[in-house]
Amino acid sequence: MFDVPELNSLELATPEELIEMIADLESYRERIVSDSLTMAQKAKIMKSQALANLEPNLAKIDATLTSLRQQQSKSTAEAQ
Repeated sequence: MFDVPELNSLELATPEELIEMIADLESYRERIVSDSLTMAQKAKIMKSQALANLEPNLAKIDATLTSLRQQQSKSTAEAQ
């Protein structure tokens, strides 16, 4: 689905790598929502139904983003 290193190896990621991973994952999330809604509209599927089908994947992405942001905050605090 998407390429994110194992969460335990995030401690080894540099702040720049974390920023890049977060940006890539946010972009991916936006793209799948946009593409799915476009396809749903073409297939005449209700927006709410399309979003409901995406919800499990979006929850995983959001959880990963939360972990990345926490690691980014931790890295920033350690650097100070």
